[in-house]
Amino acid sequence: MNYSHEVERMCPVTKGPHHGPAPIPEEGRWVKPYQITDISGLSHGIGWCAPQQGCCKLTLNVKNGIIEEALVETLGCSGMTHSAAMAGEILPGKTLLEALNTDLVCDAINVAMREIFKQLVYGRTQTAFSEDGLPIGAGLEDLGKGLRSQVGTIFSTSAKGVRYLELAEGYITSVALDANNEAIGYKFVRLGKMLEDIRHGMEPNAAYEKNIGTYGRYDNAAKYIDPREE
Repeated sequence: MNYSHEVERMCPVTKGPHHGPAPIPEEGRWVKPYQITDISGLSHGIGWCAPQQGCCKLTLNVKNGIIEEALVETLGCSGMTHSAAMAGEILPGKTLLEALNTDLVCDAINVAMREIFKQLVYGRTQTAFSEDGLPIGAGLEDLGKGLRSQVGTIFSTSAKGVRYLELAEGYITSVALDANNEAIGYKFVRLGKMLEDIRHGMEPNAAYEKNIGTYGRYDNAAKYIDPREE
């Protein structure tokens, strides 16, 4: 160890009590983290790219410092979705510190990794007080039916009002309006479940009809519009 001339001339002063790191909650235990293998938990991180044209939601399930499960969801940038495919291959098996210092291809995914790292090492995880945390695969519970990300897409203008395009239930095919032309409900198709039924052998038209639903006062509308055409 090299010391500067000023430090070499200093007399030693004995250090007082050493308390170590503050304990953090991890999977139902209080842990004093000294090294990366002391970190466990499941959490989420949200990131954005430099031009802020896209964002990423990253879910990691970490056990003893190792990423055992990764869910990468992206929105708003076609390049980012392809980067997510690469990140999905890169992340599992790495230590949390390795992942933080790995180029995950896209700025938004890198920022999400930074944000989730802070949550994990400070004990601010979803599983902080859950004994033994969550099993590997728990990240899939964040997805909708048919293992499809839940997406909300709404477009509106002051001149023409709002258009519901896609919500948690699914792809919006029709918006219901009352006598004042105010939105009071909508009809949707559960895309994830529809495609699942088709994959399992159901005829496409039958699968489509099976997975149609409505929300709100849809049946009592004065008028119905196609949000993509009208």
